[in-house]
Amino acid sequence: MGHGQVKIKLEAASVCGTDLHIYNWDAWASSRIKPPTIIGHEFCGTIVEVGEGVLDRAVGDFVSSESHIVCGHCKQCLNGQGHVCVNTKILGVDVDGGFAEYAVIPSQNARPTNRSVPREIAAFQDALGNAVHTAMAGPLKDQVVLITGMGPIGLFAVSVCKAAGAAKVITTEISPYRIDLAHKVGADLVLSPKDGDLCSRIEKEAPGGVDATLEMSGHPSSLELAVQCTRPGGRISLLGLYGNSMQTVDINALIFKGIDLQGIVGRRIWQTWDQMGELLEGGKLNLRPVITHQMHYTEFQRAMELMKAGQAGKVVFTFES
Repeated sequence: MGHGQVKIKLEAASVCGTDLHIYNWDAWASSRIKPPTIIGHEFCGTIVEVGEGVLDRAVGDFVSSESHIVCGHCKQCLNGQGHVCVNTKILGVDVDGGFAEYAVIPSQNARPTNRSVPREIAAFQDALGNAVHTAMAGPLKDQVVLITGMGPIGLFAVSVCKAAGAAKVITTEISPYRIDLAHKVGADLVLSPKDGDLCSRIEKEAPGGVDATLEMSGHPSSLELAVQCTRPGGRISLLGLYGNSMQTVDINALIFKGIDLQGIVGRRIWQTWDQMGELLEGGKLNLRPVITHQMHYTEFQRAMELMKAGQAGKVVFTFES
C-alpha cells in the first residue's frame, strides 16, 4: 500500500459492460488497457489494513468501490464536480481493480456501507450510482418517466424512480430476456420497438409527453424517441453511450420545447453516494431481480460468455476459499 490507501478483502464483485469490452479486447480496450492489469471496478469487502495518512477509514469497515479516482485539485473537483474531474483514473481500467481476493485502492474510493446492505448488492453500488445520478438529476415524485434500454442500469433506474414516487414508469427494450426483468423490477409498461409505433403508444400513456426521459440504451432511435416524446419543459438525461458519437437530433424541437438536455457521467462525488445510501437503507429498492447469476470469481469466463450472449442481468462474483 501507498500513502492514503486501504487494503480490502473482497466479499463480492459484479461484472460490468466495461469488463466485457476488455474481455473481448475490442478497439477501445486494446487502446486503453495496459497489461498486466487486474480488471473489475464494482466490488465490496472489509478493510484489513490502512495505509499512512488514512484517518477516516479503519480496519473492519465494510466498504464498496467508487471506480473514479479523482484528483481533488482541478477546477471541477474544487467546484463540487468531481464526477467530471479532468484527471480521472478508473479502477480496473487505468489501475488495478477488484477481480482478486484483495484490492488496494485510495481510501476515499472505499465508500463506507451499512452492513444491512447485502454484499451482493453492495458490490454493484458503482453501477447503481449511475442510475441514481441519472434518475435524480431532476424531479421524480408524481412524474411520468420514460426509460429507454433495460440493461442493468436501466433496470436499476426503474426501481429508483418507483422508490422516489414516480407516478408511472414506461420502459423500452427489444430483448425478451430483459423485458421479463423489467416487469420483475416494477416497470408499469414495457414497450418493444418490434411492436410498432412507440410514440403513439407513449402518447396514450402520457398525453402531451412524458415529464422525463432517461436514455440508457445508446441507440440512435432512442435519442429520436426521447426528443419526440418528452413534453415541453421536460428533461432528457443521457447516460447511454453511442457506437457512433456523431448523432443527428432535431435541435429546433429541443429549443422550442424548452427541454433540459443533460449529459450524465458517473456518480456525483459524493452526493450520489449519500442519496444511494438513503435509498438502500430505506429498503425501497427492488434490485434482486437484476441479479440473475452468482458464481465464484474464478468462473469469470462463464460470466463473460453469459453476458456476451445477452443471457444475464447482473452477474455477481463471490470470493470464498
